[in-house]
Amino acid sequence: NYNNELVKCIEDLKEKREEVNRQILKDEEEKQKIQNDLRILTERLSRINDSLARKVASRNEYDKTIMETEAAYMKILESSQTLLHVLKRE
Repeated sequence: NYNNELVKCIEDLKEKREEVNRQILKDEEEKQKIQNDLRILTERLSRINDSLARKVASRNEYDKTIMETEAAYMKILESSQTLLHVLKRE
């Protein structure tokens, strides 16, 4: 009788251990998938950051060129108006 109870207790413990082991395997599988997803997303983020840096630098170059061109254009307009006034006085 005691022997049967002891065997049953051992069997119950083994079943509980197996259930925990299944949960561990499932969690390890999920962990591996998440780590892989994280690696992929980290690589994508790095590529996007590199692309953004290049595009921001390009935009800044456009801004600089536009400002310089507009400033030169304004100087040309001023010189043209000055020349026009000088010619009108002549």
